[in-house]
Amino acid sequence: MMRARLLWFALGFSSTGAAISHLIWKDLIVDRTALSSDVMRKFDALESRIVNLEHSYQNPNPAAQVLSGFSFVYWIV
Repeated sequence: MMRARLLWFALGFSSTGAAISHLIWKDLIVDRTALSSDVMRKFDALESRIVNLEHSYQNPNPAAQVLSGFSFVYWIV
């Protein structure tokens, strides 16, 4: 009788532990994939900004060159 109770307790304890560890593992995997996709999205946006800056540096706008020669200083009174 005592062995049967110990067997059922061990079976229930191990299955509960397995279910909890499965849920935690699944949550960690979801967080990891969300983080990696967010980082990839931000790096893609950064890369597109860099490409746009390189493109504007190689093909400058003549009107922008005229305005970039002036420097304006604003004083806060």
